[in-house]
Amino acid sequence: MNPLARKLLAEFLGTAALLATVVGSGIMGVRLSAGNDAVALLANAAATATALYALIAVLGPISGAHFNPLATAAMRLQGRIGTREALAYVAVQFVAAIAGVLLAHAMFELPLWQPGTQPRSGAAQWLSEAVASAGLVLTILLGLRHRPAAVPALVAAYVFAGYWFTASTCFANPAVTMARALTQTFAGIRPQDVAGFVAAQCVGLGVGLALARALLPAQSATDAVVQADTRLDDPAASRSR
Repeated sequence: MNPLARKLLAEFLGTAALLATVVGSGIMGVRLSAGNDAVALLANAAATATALYALIAVLGPISGAHFNPLATAAMRLQGRIGTREALAYVAVQFVAAIAGVLLAHAMFELPLWQPGTQPRSGAAQWLSEAVASAGLVLTILLGLRHRPAAVPALVAAYVFAGYWFTASTCFANPAVTMARALTQTFAGIRPQDVAGFVAAQCVGLGVGLALARALLPAQSATDAVVQADTRLDDPAASRSR
């Protein structure tokens, strides 16, 4: 398998597994929480964060473990990957996200196709998504600069917290947002609300990149990404995690 194909396979598996976890843990949380939304959200957040840690740790050395068009766009805008590779990553992420939702439905014996019905719209939701996305991008870029080996834990910790401190529960991912419009379960979103979320996420991407540039004056964000990816591609470094 050629290097790009290997990377795309890793992105597909990671993104699909992430969505299966987000949706599946939401279903299980609701079933076991006896109507307590706080318990369901805690289960959903914990499962998502721990899955992210594992997926980034094991697939990061192969593809960089983006699993998110925002992360891929950040890497492209920082000059770490080319346009062709970035577009391929994003296409795979969207397809894999849908596959992950369908897999979760199948595992819980639910209808595979079910457009979302959960309303998630309004200024507070959009602000939450901008904040969540900016924070995620900043966590990734600063983590790659200062603590590259800790990036899996940093991203997992940020997402877990984001479930609780944002009104939108921290989607912070256009592929995740679009795929979650295909489920009526706990993790769902109405299809008509997707555009507002994605627009806010793109604003957050810009804010996160600007903050990274301001906070890393002595070394460019590009250098930080290159150094971190070198570390991720080093078998000895990956074993050290």
